[in-house]
Amino acid sequence: MAEPNTAAQPSQEFEKVLVNSSTEVASFDTHDKTPLQKVQHFLHSTPAAVPFVVLVASILVFGLAIGGRFFSSYTLTLILQQIAIVGMLGAAQTLVILTAGIDLSIGVIMVISAVVMGNCAVTYGLPAPLAVAAGFVVGGACGLLNGLLVSRLKLPPFIVTLGTWYVIMSTNFIYSENATIREADVTAVTQWLHVFGVSFKIGTAVLTLGVISMVLLVFGLWYALNHTAWGRHLYAVGDDPEAAKLSGIRVGKVLLSAYTIAGLIAALAAWVSIGRNGSISPSAAVTDYNLQAITAAVIGGISLFGGRGSILGTLIGAMIVGVVSMGLNMLGADPQWKVFLTGVLIISAVAIDQWIRKVAA
Repeated sequence: MAEPNTAAQPSQEFEKVLVNSSTEVASFDTHDKTPLQKVQHFLHSTPAAVPFVVLVASILVFGLAIGGRFFSSYTLTLILQQIAIVGMLGAAQTLVILTAGIDLSIGVIMVISAVVMGNCAVTYGLPAPLAVAAGFVVGGACGLLNGLLVSRLKLPPFIVTLGTWYVIMSTNFIYSENATIREADVTAVTQWLHVFGVSFKIGTAVLTLGVISMVLLVFGLWYALNHTAWGRHLYAVGDDPEAAKLSGIRVGKVLLSAYTIAGLIAALAAWVSIGRNGSISPSAAVTDYNLQAITAAVIGGISLFGGRGSILGTLIGAMIVGVVSMGLNMLGADPQWKVFLTGVLIISAVAIDQWIRKVAA
């Protein structure tokens, strides 16, 4: 058998061309960023930084204008009590906004859940745990309906939740016959519906179980959004649903879970609202809870375009609104100044979000 020819083969033409070519590794321009660019990238990586600075500034401004009364632990914890419901609804709204959606029905879902809890306990005589469970079923079902319409039928979230807002609100009035359930009637049947109104003192600070539940909810969701696959998928869907789908994420399932969980959180807020308000009024459906929840999220740095923001920022956003409201009340200012400043904060938050997105992309 002939031996294979192991003699060196002559170089081919294209190999001769490479003999004297450069062997340096490609490098990129790594010049230092300007201070402004560093700030922009910091804000992009830390969405809650801007609202935190605004919160601290608001507390200092009103504290200097009002005096020591504003800095008292009683006043500051009273603010937390006042924002407990909005903070919860803002957390629910955050989950939806992170998917580049919106839920205009979140406020009325809370109200109808509270009405169902009250009627089941007072009118139907069901045990308190079953009455509360019925409210959670209603809240979860409303959220599930929104999720199905958005994820399965591919309808725009704004139109879907605007429609369900009308449907749920009218159902609330028809079912309840617009009859308020008095605090005394609820108390006579069970104390469990008022459990989140129970207060306790830490020094001069007065906290309620409603405030504690809001804080635990926000930090629980923060952990889920930052340390679980579900949270990462939620951000991915909001940032680019097509890319998320190509990477194997079940976009429809993520959307469905976001709206359903938002409905369940609204039911929890309903339970907290009963403890906070005492009575259960169907007419609370006309209160601007929807706008307050969106305001807390937007001021807190949650991008309306989806995929960016921290739920801790939503809590801070709700606190900013609470501080402004309390500060103006203590100064005896016209209530319309609260509306004015809230509008300025919303516009500023959206402008800052656009600025950060433009330079840090």
